Amino acid sequence: MTDEPLVLGIETSCDETGVGIVRGTTLLADAVASSVDEHARFGGVVPEVASRAHLEAMIPTIDRALKDAGVRARDLDGIAVTAGPGLAGALLVGVSAAKAYAYALGKPLYGVNHLASHICVDQLEHGPLPEPTMALLVSGGHSSLLLSTDITSDVRPMGATIDDAAGEAFDKIARVLDLGFPGGPVIDRYAKEGDPGAINFPRGLTGPRDPAYDFSFSGLKTAVARWIEAKRAAGQEVPVRDVAASFQEAVVDVLTRKAVRACRDAGVDHLMIGGGVAANSRLRVLAQERCEAAGIRLRVPRPKLCTDNGAMVAALGAEMVSRGRAASGWDLSADSSLPVTDPHVPGHDHDHDHVHEVSKENLYS
Repeated sequence: MTDEPLVLGIETSCDETGVGIVRGTTLLADAVASSVDEHARFGGVVPEVASRAHLEAMIPTIDRALKDAGVRARDLDGIAVTAGPGLAGALLVGVSAAKAYAYALGKPLYGVNHLASHICVDQLEHGPLPEPTMALLVSGGHSSLLLSTDITSDVRPMGATIDDAAGEAFDKIARVLDLGFPGGPVIDRYAKEGDPGAINFPRGLTGPRDPAYDFSFSGLKTAVARWIEAKRAAGQEVPVRDVAASFQEAVVDVLTRKAVRACRDAGVDHLMIGGGVAANSRLRVLAQERCEAAGIRLRVPRPKLCTDNGAMVAALGAEMVSRGRAASGWDLSADSSLPVTDPHVPGHDHDHDHVHEVSKENLYS
């Protein structure tokens, strides 16, 4: 037995129903039910479809996680859930489920931030996060540079995308190239057989007067689309692999360049990369090269932990328990635009004693 907290985490911010269970910084279960195939025919995530898929998958995924971890629900020390940011309807499914389980079990509830969870998940692979840590989070909805001095209470935004997120740009270019959805994995695959220097696509916001840490991929997306259209209009074959490699290089060049600069300027010697795009093979290689050259230690979780999952939510929840942070109240709600400066949402009703009175017989077995 151990004194480390046993926490279940629920993630439903987008199209993945994720349920993870951790004990301290040890991952015990990471169950995911994806609805990506249901969205593929629309070329992107449809919020209502995602919400309904979460409803159908929630209980089976929680049961699978408990079975995989070999633990009983009543042995949990807390329930953590993504309260935001994300799709409002999808978030509500997860928050409602977490409240129900926490109430039935008589356990504390922790509403946590999706972005902070993406940072905290690295503890499951590489041990406790150094404080401070610089984090580059890149996904379909976010491209952010964040400075974390305490993952449970102090996460500061350094820079963010001013238009399309990196993952969104991958999806759109994959669609223009007729490669399907989601775009990140397929462009990564095609790029491995292409020449990253074949086409000199623009690097957004890298001029001397541009914001040092902000990102812009809308101009790049437009430039690539126009280049492809011009080829097709001229009746020429589009070199899909070279386009994929050159586009990908433009994205990861900007991401890694700005991340290393942020570390240097802030005097931070650790960089963590998370989010779905962190699974990109070229991003990992280039980040490693540039971090080594700058004397910065790079931490990137394995690809499965980079995409949305319940393990990351459980990891942050366990950290909340370990550090004695206030549990969320029953007034916890989903916040689709929850700022990263709020790693967790205590709410106003912090008294869980009445829950334990109701739940002495353990409503969930």
